[in-house]
Amino acid sequence: MPITLTALNIYPVKSLAGIPLTESEMTPRGLRHDRRFMVVDPAGQFFTQREHPKMATIWTEIDAEMLRLAAADSGEVELPAEPVDGDAMRVLVWNSTVDAIAPSPEADAWLTDYLGTPARLVYMPDHSRRPVSEKYAPSHIVGFADGFPFLVISEASLADLNSRLAHPVPMNRFRPNLVVSGTGAFAEDGWKRFRVGAAALEMSKPCGRCQITTTDQVTGEVTGPEPLATLGTYRNSDVFGTCFGMNAVTVSPARIRVGDTVITE
Repeated sequence: MPITLTALNIYPVKSLAGIPLTESEMTPRGLRHDRRFMVVDPAGQFFTQREHPKMATIWTEIDAEMLRLAAADSGEVELPAEPVDGDAMRVLVWNSTVDAIAPSPEADAWLTDYLGTPARLVYMPDHSRRPVSEKYAPSHIVGFADGFPFLVISEASLADLNSRLAHPVPMNRFRPNLVVSGTGAFAEDGWKRFRVGAAALEMSKPCGRCQITTTDQVTGEVTGPEPLATLGTYRNSDVFGTCFGMNAVTVSPARIRVGDTVITE
């Protein structure tokens, strides 16, 4: 049975809800529009669902090159998906301090009101360069994702995990960019490179998982300790912690589509 790309997701704003796509453009930083925005405090410190699980309940949509944020009973706010102007800021995401712009006072006010704490929405412009770890992927760059442009997971890996859980979880708990079918469980762990359509990617490292996997991505409710507790019984690494999915970087950019055949090395 051929290996097939069965799902394609972007997360325009780090830690907010994602958008399923049927096709997307692969770029050096990841899929187009993926995590080019991030929510920060006024000093530039990044927010994630780890501290603000309510972020999961903010929907995102991109239409006609506009980004829309919305939430139940809270209205919406809209701004350009690729803004060119805004307040210049230096922002911190994990160990990286990078240039960003804050393009929308309206979005800042909306997020502050919804999250109940002072917040700003920042964008990583093209001139801002955030390198991927030199240890695992030298000479590559990434947006505001935790550390790598792509997260790849097979449907078989989730099925294996769910077979061990009393209450199965959906794939969105793990926020992948690329989902594939036609493999054995955790086959992606052993891939070095793979092609999707005309694009080529290289695996970098296993993805160590955190408590965001215990947050319901629809309600924002922290349901822990599962699935992290069960994963920890059989997917632990001394180097990467509890692992699920593989991080990857772009080798050859191209447009990819759900249904494309995946060829592995």
